[in-house]
Amino acid sequence: MILAVGSDHAGYPLKAALLDRLREKGHTIIDHGSYDPQPVDFPDIARLVCGSVLSGEAQRGIMFCGTGVGASIACNKVPGIRASVCHDLYTAHQCVEHDDVQIIAMGAQIIGPTVAEELIDLFLQAEFSTSPEFRRRVEKLAVMDGSKAR
Repeated sequence: MILAVGSDHAGYPLKAALLDRLREKGHTIIDHGSYDPQPVDFPDIARLVCGSVLSGEAQRGIMFCGTGVGASIACNKVPGIRASVCHDLYTAHQCVEHDDVQIIAMGAQIIGPTVAEELIDLFLQAEFSTSPEFRRRVEKLAVMDGSKAR
């Protein structure tokens, strides 16, 4: 899978710990930064990750910051993007299955690389449900964010 990946300075250590693991699993990485622990604003990186997902350059995205919250908020400000903070196994796959989430956000101050790797694996293996109720709800989200006309 082609993945757009990004982090701010607080998320950089977790991102750096996982990039080689993701590549070893056969994923192609589009790394939008941060490339070191120097301060950077997560909305700038989130915009790049979202752009890659929306353009089809990447199939899914992964954002890292201190808690995952800021990265998730920034991604969700972009019309057409659905992002979720995921620090538990169920949410990592359920967010895709029920809500067609394209970007997972995780906090380097909350979880470590081993747990993050498991969460990413579940996120990437999950598929959006074909059940009409989930499809209908995601359509309504697209109308709400303006990425789809009513």
